[in-house]
Amino acid sequence: MASLSLKHIYKKYPGGVTAVSDFCLEIKDKEFLVLVGPSGCGKSTTLRMIAGLEEITEGELFIGDRLVNDVAPKDRDIAMVFQNYALYPHMTVFENMAFGLKLRKTSKEEIKRRVDEAARILDIAHLLDRKPKALSGGQKQRVAVGRAIVRYPKVFLLDEPLSNLDAKLRATMRTELTKIHQRVQTTFIYVTHDQVEAMTMATRIVVMKDGVIQQVDSPQNLYDSPVNLFVAGFIGTPQMNFINGSLEKKDKDVYFVFGGSKIKLPAEKAEAPELADYIGKEVICGIRPECIHDEPMQLAQYPDSVIETYVEVTELMGAEIYLYLVCEEQNLIARVSSRSQARAGDTIKVALEASRMHFFDKTTEKCILH
Repeated sequence: MASLSLKHIYKKYPGGVTAVSDFCLEIKDKEFLVLVGPSGCGKSTTLRMIAGLEEITEGELFIGDRLVNDVAPKDRDIAMVFQNYALYPHMTVFENMAFGLKLRKTSKEEIKRRVDEAARILDIAHLLDRKPKALSGGQKQRVAVGRAIVRYPKVFLLDEPLSNLDAKLRATMRTELTKIHQRVQTTFIYVTHDQVEAMTMATRIVVMKDGVIQQVDSPQNLYDSPVNLFVAGFIGTPQMNFINGSLEKKDKDVYFVFGGSKIKLPAEKAEAPELADYIGKEVICGIRPECIHDEPMQLAQYPDSVIETYVEVTELMGAEIYLYLVCEEQNLIARVSSRSQARAGDTIKVALEASRMHFFDKTTEKCILH
């Protein structure tokens, strides 16, 4: 098993394009690390540099205690699972899974033992005689994972492996991959642009933008304490609401003001030293959709943060409803109970949980206070 250390890694292409910039990260043994970010942020390039499929322009990559910058991919003791599965169509499932071991001159008995063991873990033992064309997308995905498992690699690299599957199968395979990680007890590094995959599977998440790490943390900490506007908006479904306004002080009370609406901040936020320099200045307030309420009991619970909004659209999601609201020419999304009586075209009052507001610097976009 192996830990990984990436020290000041850069990937620069001819023409002055920098795909990955000053990437520093310590990846623990047996960790399930997810690299997440929008298309073109450098996450797949980073994975390919770890695999040895892309050359590192600057920096050092260690797998365990071994510097592997100049080590060939086949000698790095890693296994990669691709988005398109990359199965050999003329081989059976057994032959596909055994192929890498045959190249390593592993004995027939050992190959059979390892393939049978992986097939049992992945619940594909009944498919070993089939060719890939006779398999469903989910089965092909399991075979691709099985081919990696049989090699007993130090590190698993997975590049958007679920993106070709339908929504239901993707949800099932997320759970399956988490179970596989727990069984095989090795290091997983997983790339996706889907933050739901990242939130549900990772022990830690690396959020990337334009080739630069924005934040590395546990899923819950990323959700609760984003370091900047980008992370706050990227993590969470629906995404965090952002409201442009200013902080104003009256006597001992501090208010967040936007248009004609005014929200009184609770004492613990009002007295926070981080906000002192922003009184009288413009800031961006962030609030999660589930922290906006429309039930009478909650309006009574938060009387200092009730605002009037216009309902543009409602989306029934089964157990909850998304309300698309407009207030002071700013758009908000509220995630409310399916009991909500709000309908498109209504003007309704909602209460914002001021204790769960985040404030961001308008210029730097860095978080001032959670």
